Amino acid sequence: MSRSMDKIVALCKRRGFIFQNSEIYGGQNGFWDYGPLGTELKRNVRDVWYRDMVSAHNELLQPAGAPSTFQMVGLESSIIMHPQVWKCSGHYDLFHDMMVDCHACKGRFRQDHIPSTPCPQKPSKCVGEHTGCRLTEPREFNLMMKTIIGALGTDDDAAFLRPETAQGIFVNFKNVVDSSRVKLPFGICQVGKSFRNEITPRNFTFRSREFEQMEIEFFCHPSQSREWYTYWRDRRYNWYLNLGITRDRLILRDHHQDELAHYSVGTADIEYAFPFLDAGEYGELEGIAHRGDFDLRSHMEGKLAKNAAGQLELERTADGQPKHRGSGKDLSYFDDQTRERFTPHVIEPSAGADRGTLAFICEAYHEDQQPDENGAMQERVVMRFHPRLAPVKVAVFPLIKKDGMPEKAMEIYGELKAAGLSVQYDQQAAIGRRYRRQDEIGTPYCLTIDGDTAKDGCVTIRDRDTLQQERIPVSKVVEEIQTRLKG
Repeated sequence: MSRSMDKIVALCKRRGFIFQNSEIYGGQNGFWDYGPLGTELKRNVRDVWYRDMVSAHNELLQPAGAPSTFQMVGLESSIIMHPQVWKCSGHYDLFHDMMVDCHACKGRFRQDHIPSTPCPQKPSKCVGEHTGCRLTEPREFNLMMKTIIGALGTDDDAAFLRPETAQGIFVNFKNVVDSSRVKLPFGICQVGKSFRNEITPRNFTFRSREFEQMEIEFFCHPSQSREWYTYWRDRRYNWYLNLGITRDRLILRDHHQDELAHYSVGTADIEYAFPFLDAGEYGELEGIAHRGDFDLRSHMEGKLAKNAAGQLELERTADGQPKHRGSGKDLSYFDDQTRERFTPHVIEPSAGADRGTLAFICEAYHEDQQPDENGAMQERVVMRFHPRLAPVKVAVFPLIKKDGMPEKAMEIYGELKAAGLSVQYDQQAAIGRRYRRQDEIGTPYCLTIDGDTAKDGCVTIRDRDTLQQERIPVSKVVEEIQTRLKG
């Protein structure tokens, strides 16, 4: 079985999963367009995540491993926020990578990527190894994308496209508490676009300048925060396993103390063995961070920094004034049962929708050999998506274009569409070729209407993975597909 990244990228373009942004003009590095099938796949990833985390959550039942029952709600915040948000959060001062320029090739590179980046002048060597390379000293490069609001266009009108969705949740914490009936512990979930001006976007959609996040900010009492951190770390890891990622290509890695952000009590990454990485290497899919009370305090008080004792305190200028002043609003929480007021701790599971989609594509890609309609062995590319994620759930085929088969096939197609299922109708070419087309886009089930359908009232359903075929009544088609999709 080949898991070549080149083959996966080629399939993504050939079958309409992912296209290079502005390709007809030569493309734009770090930006990607999702084609018809990619749009459906990514939407399914987002929808499954939101359903599993929010809409299907039962706040009256205590999930296995959870310290207690809890509530989950959704939010959709703006992409552009008040500039002070990013000053208090630390992004304005600290959100940067170290950048190196080459005077010879005019290239610009992230310092930590130099050992693995081919030299534009001599691709057989890495940047800096070629005798003609003339590299600058590393310098800081802020990753936030700057824009201008309003017609004047002055520096006072500068704003930033958000580099993460999390801050939109934190600044709305009080609004959510005051406007809804949520009680701690509870989570606020958001799916939305973020933007980072990456120095060297690479590895297909893995590292892009525009991407989509699926984030939870879970607020809880400080005394229970470590228990909640463990719960969310394990739950999010199992989510990928339950959607078809195999255990031998997925790891849960706890950060060492020297890796932790200055505000972090603990962080773990869920990482996947992407095909573009060397054997034994993994790339981050999702991070689960125990952020303590850093974020809510920052937006109350101002930008925080660790003192000599390792405690977070307000960062001040030389004259003793706050370096970046907070909102001054009270973002604490009052528990009306215990009569206690406190600043909640936050557990943050943050997943990338684009990285998740890419991981599911890589995991689904398989090559095997199967007999064609004449019994000859042919190479088959099959995308083994979990049925919940598959962009097309079922395909409908009339065996031939006569004898009432197309009419019956179109009738069944309409019933499946009316049931809200993603369906394709195909009557072109031999049945074996139609099967192969659906296998290559990951359709889990194909229905064939043949000459016996009018006699026995049944159709043939074919399973993508097992290749097993069986007859089912026409009257039970919708029910059967829905049952199989539920697993």
